[in-house]
Amino acid sequence: MTRARYADPQPAISERLRERLDAKLAERGLDLNRPLPDSSEPVPALVAAQARIPVDYRAALPEHPDVAAWVRAIVGNAVAPNADGMNPHYGTAGRRQITHGPSLLLWGATGTGKTHQAYGAIRALTAAGCGVHWYAATAADLYADLRPRTGADPEYLLRRIMRMPLLLLDDLGAAKPSEWTEEITFRLVNWRCQHRLPTIFTSNLPPLRADELPARQAALRERVGDRVLSRLSGMCTAVEFTGADRRFQRS
Repeated sequence: MTRARYADPQPAISERLRERLDAKLAERGLDLNRPLPDSSEPVPALVAAQARIPVDYRAALPEHPDVAAWVRAIVGNAVAPNADGMNPHYGTAGRRQITHGPSLLLWGATGTGKTHQAYGAIRALTAAGCGVHWYAATAADLYADLRPRTGADPEYLLRRIMRMPLLLLDDLGAAKPSEWTEEITFRLVNWRCQHRLPTIFTSNLPPLRADELPARQAALRERVGDRVLSRLSGMCTAVEFTGADRRFQRS
């Protein structure tokens, strides 16, 4: 039997062309033979989240039992990255993603730890191995970012925030109300309520006016309206925070 003989492999490019390429690379200071620098390990998700969390809350933990229970519920609802795709068996080994679940309304006097617990919940979700795409802002900052101005598209920003898998809206009811802020708040809350997107609201105001509430102090219902409060009641577990102002105690 005659064995086939194969010619020696030919170079991908001619020697002349290689010399021209090497000359061009040398002109630009590029050396293909230089060893690549050592690359650092990928930044863990929690470290990446820490960079976005305000310094005061970078050690926060969900110590309140109702907040810790909410974290467990959201982690339990997390699904594989491609679970809703056309090929759900692809990408199942990646970090589970937050999908749908209940929300929280943390309310109480100033300095009682509401925002601390909210960021603690975000850190706990990330530490539990969930892929957490989140957005956090005070209500006042949100309204400021959404005001019409040159070179910005407030509608695009609002829709992006509405669809964010996890949202922290701090100090709800603290901004001066207007028809415009009521419309923004309603659109945001209504979308997240209908699509059961986990949201953490904090507020210094009690949801409803009680007999012991001073006449000059507003209730959340009076700031956001009945339509918003109705949806908050349907989507949120309300958690009251009591006690002295922690900021004064630290100082």
